[in-house]
Amino acid sequence: RDRDRILHCKSFRRLKHKTQVFIKPQGDHYRDRLTHTLEVAQIARTISRALRLNEDLTEAIALGHDLGHTPFGHSGEWALNEVCPSGFAHYAQSVRVVEVLEKKGKGLNLTWEVRDGIKNHRTSGHPSTMEGKVVRLSDKIAYIDDAERAGILMEEEIPEEYRKVLGYTIRERLNTVIHDIVNNSTGQPDIILSYGMEKTIRELRIFLFEHVYKNPRVKTEEQQVINMLQQLYAYYNRHLEALPGEYLELME
Repeated sequence: RDRDRILHCKSFRRLKHKTQVFIKPQGDHYRDRLTHTLEVAQIARTISRALRLNEDLTEAIALGHDLGHTPFGHSGEWALNEVCPSGFAHYAQSVRVVEVLEKKGKGLNLTWEVRDGIKNHRTSGHPSTMEGKVVRLSDKIAYIDDAERAGILMEEEIPEEYRKVLGYTIRERLNTVIHDIVNNSTGQPDIILSYGMEKTIRELRIFLFEHVYKNPRVKTEEQQVINMLQQLYAYYNRHLEALPGEYLELME
């Protein structure tokens, strides 16, 4: 039920309009928040099936984990965090979407386990269920190949030390990491990677942050992202009447 409610809500459909990195992506295969969400869900279901966990719970958490994310990835999140008096964090907004904003203020009435998984999918989060832990790790795995799929990074640009451990294609890397998680989590009260795999993924994520999110092609658009979102936020604060009707009803 929870999975279906998320799948049919407005916020889920809006994910297809939220780009991960670029403001003006070229071509028709660019990364958006919807494709990322579907990949996280698929990875998470594969791991959950192998570990005999609750696949429906896993998928519901995965499909809802980024409902409150800004467009343009973490640049958009940073821009709103700077101007919102209470700050802005996408994981908290995702919970707010399913509890308050959807269905004209009624929320989606999701189970506590799904909401807990959505709230704690961030790196520093501590999900209360095994399924939530699976989604949290699957989100990290999906990010490994976001850059390459987006065309920002070529395969041969990934250092050999990481490719030797993880694999030389997107398919190989997913297969390697998923097997590592399943092998090390079987019979354990946690969802874990082997020490060597965790170290490699952590170092690769640092490399990707330096070479993708600080890539000149991305950085040239970052200030546009910040200006756009902050100006929209300021405008709607001054002109509440310009908000869509359903949000005006919520405010009342």
